[in-house]
Amino acid sequence: MPRRLSQARHPPAIIRLLPRTHRLRRIALLTAAVTLALGSVCASAQESKLPDIGSSAAELLTPAKQRQYGAMMLAQLRHYDYLLEDPLIDSWLDTLGTRLAANSDKPSQPFTFFMLRERQINAFATLGGYIGVNSGLVLTAEREDEVAAVISHEVAHVTQQHVLRGVERAQRDQLPILLAMLGAIVAAQSAGSNSTDDATMAAITSGLGLMQQRQINYTRSNESEADRIGIQTLSRSHYDPTAMADFFARMQVVSRSNAANWYGETPDYLMTHPVTTTRIGEAKERAEQIAGKNSLTAVTATPNATRVERIPKAPFTLPDNASGTDNPLLPSGLKLLDQSLTSGSTGVFEFARERLRVLSAVSPREAVREYERLGGDSDARRYGMALARMRSNQSGAAVPVLNELLQKHPGQVWLSLALAEAEAQTGKTAAADARFEGLLRQTPNNRAIALGYAKVLTDRNTPAGGQRAQAVLRPLFGQGGDDPLLQQLFARACEIAGDSIRAGEAYAEAAYLRGRPEQALVQLNTLKRNPDLDYYARARIEARIAAITPTVLELKRQGVRDEDLKRR
Repeated sequence: MPRRLSQARHPPAIIRLLPRTHRLRRIALLTAAVTLALGSVCASAQESKLPDIGSSAAELLTPAKQRQYGAMMLAQLRHYDYLLEDPLIDSWLDTLGTRLAANSDKPSQPFTFFMLRERQINAFATLGGYIGVNSGLVLTAEREDEVAAVISHEVAHVTQQHVLRGVERAQRDQLPILLAMLGAIVAAQSAGSNSTDDATMAAITSGLGLMQQRQINYTRSNESEADRIGIQTLSRSHYDPTAMADFFARMQVVSRSNAANWYGETPDYLMTHPVTTTRIGEAKERAEQIAGKNSLTAVTATPNATRVERIPKAPFTLPDNASGTDNPLLPSGLKLLDQSLTSGSTGVFEFARERLRVLSAVSPREAVREYERLGGDSDARRYGMALARMRSNQSGAAVPVLNELLQKHPGQVWLSLALAEAEAQTGKTAAADARFEGLLRQTPNNRAIALGYAKVLTDRNTPAGGQRAQAVLRPLFGQGGDDPLLQQLFARACEIAGDSIRAGEAYAEAAYLRGRPEQALVQLNTLKRNPDLDYYARARIEARIAAITPTVLELKRQGVRDEDLKRR
């Protein structure tokens, strides 16, 4: 995983390694170490390299600029293979996140949700509404409501501008604390006594302690606000508002177990989101208050006493044969938002969790061994074991299991896709194609289905397979081309279909989206010299070169260079 932003943990290690001579040089080194520590403090839970943005982050970073830096960060995570990119997981996470974002305090704020393969328990928000969730967090949760609780908390960090305020505060605090530390260090060095080194260390420790305490106090304020607003968002999204307290309680158990050396490392989530009994109690209290507002009061009088009961209000639902909006001022036939995004869970959490277990495992064989250790015969576990076997080249054993599960859950897309892929892997080409084509007819332009089918078609490495894959993938570009999986598959489909120009453009776009803009620029400039280009292809390539060049220049300004190109 990327290195977590330090809260004054790295400087003391640097101090211990410094020589005990050349004291003036040591002061300069200490100053540099402290400056680095202070500069790294922000609301993000993982590293995000930012430019120098001055004293007021909120004023100087426009929403468009924030989105630009968020997109650059995401591309770099892709480049270093931190992301877990899977169409089904992406769809589940985006559906969950979109529902929460639509019910947040700022529903117009754009968000991008993505999954990381790391099994440490963590989630984080960064500039531009980019929210990352570690696979380990989903594997730890017992129900979707708990995952939604964490994401709603991170959504609140964005809507309340905690990331921007964290950057601004870090820069505001840096100079005064640094000057105070330098003054104490100089005074200690001027004393000329045998205790000079101890006094210097005491000055450093005091300064770092002050910085850390101020950041902790600021973080507690942010965390409390994010908890409060996140619980409201949970309730508005018809998730259980008590799920946040439940997840905190589970994290507290993990923290105590770690203190007793029962676990290896403290989860990253606990490093950036400290959990206390007080915080758990406050989350429970807020959830109970919201539950009280969302209930009806029933008063029952008896000869001996009067009893008051709270009856939960049923969430609003449309009749089965109705569609549209519940706003009486709008036409009854007008449908503003898909009702599936307004209430209830996605209904696929258990399958998503087991799919993540397989995809985040160290190796396919290790995934199989993990299921053998876990045991259990739930439908989701059986689905996970079937996936693990498919990835371990044991698709023959997976087919009957998936067939049985699909009979039990007819129409379940996750099971249908897995079965189609297993059939293709076992040589049942006609059955696999028929299943994929049927799925496409039922849900046209479904990303997971189209990408899955295109992968099967391109694996055949035939012109016919490439042409059919092109046809399957083209409609997805209407939803946006900023999808590296789509671009990579389309490039391969064009290549085996004999369309080298389109293949070159798509390969370059995939490189750009995977955090390799310099390579994309080199590929496009090379493609531009192809004598077979027609007018329209040349215009497309030149326009893309003009669009990518500023990103390359900005990364160079920040000192980020493509390692492969530097070695040439």
